[in-house]
Amino acid sequence: MFRKEIKVLDCTVRDGGLMNNWQFTDDFVKDVYNACVASGVDYMEIGYKSSEKAFSRDEVGAWKFCEEKDLRRIVGDNNTSLKLAAMADIGRIEPEDILPAEDSLLDMIRVAAYVHQTDKAIWLAEHCLDKGYEVTINLMAVSTVIERDLEEALIDLSKSRVPTIYLVDSFGSMYCEQIEDLVDKYQKFMPGKTLGVHMHNNMQLAFSNTITGIIKGCNMLDSTFLGIGRGAGNCPTEVLLSFLKNPKFKIKPILKVIQEHLIPMQKDIDWGYFMPYMITGALNQHPRSALKWMAGDKKDNYVAFYEQMTDKNDL
Repeated sequence: MFRKEIKVLDCTVRDGGLMNNWQFTDDFVKDVYNACVASGVDYMEIGYKSSEKAFSRDEVGAWKFCEEKDLRRIVGDNNTSLKLAAMADIGRIEPEDILPAEDSLLDMIRVAAYVHQTDKAIWLAEHCLDKGYEVTINLMAVSTVIERDLEEALIDLSKSRVPTIYLVDSFGSMYCEQIEDLVDKYQKFMPGKTLGVHMHNNMQLAFSNTITGIIKGCNMLDSTFLGIGRGAGNCPTEVLLSFLKNPKFKIKPILKVIQEHLIPMQKDIDWGYFMPYMITGALNQHPRSALKWMAGDKKDNYVAFYEQMTDKNDL
């Protein structure tokens, strides 16, 4: 699968932070950064760019904001080949919160939006382009979008200056056939755009669906160490790098972070294969209900959660 155009973007801190409100220690973030550098990963998504009007620092950690002083504390001047990225959610960021790229350690801004927010996403993404950043738009929850609405969004995106568009399986509900069909559609409506894939693992298909994206020509690939991420998590970086036939990728630095940080972290954070996350994926539902269930005192009562989600009591 060696293809020189393929780039790997690690989302460990950004997506993993959804499970602990980005309350990571500096040592953890530094070790993830150093491992990304040593392993040959192309981009590290170190968190979100968010407005303090939308989030309180009493509730979320530094990586919900990615201020320059915090970035510099971790990466210094980042005199490496690794590029730093941050995600911006439509409605949770002010344009003035994003500095000109020449004044920032960030190289890329990834704009996350739902299909009905496409016009706002294009405006913000092009605003970031004009400030000198690499930019992507990540269309979320497309598994729930009717075909006509998706096609209209893709037509609008095709007319934009945004070079990279992501196919996102937000609920971890898609199968490889759906990924194939959607990539075909994205390519048909947006010829010339670079495509990326961001897969969640509710149905244990994040890695498989990422491979499907690779085969279909997607060249931006998202992953996280040990698959850490919201709910069921993401495609594991160490598995993806092992699959890609690029000699620059090395997994030993990632294994060290997994051994020293993420395995102990699993004692306190329930990400990965848990039945409530699987159930929401199978039902093509947002994992918020599963996350709430897992935080309660009945998290191992899978039947009750299934009945709650389906209104079925047929045992």
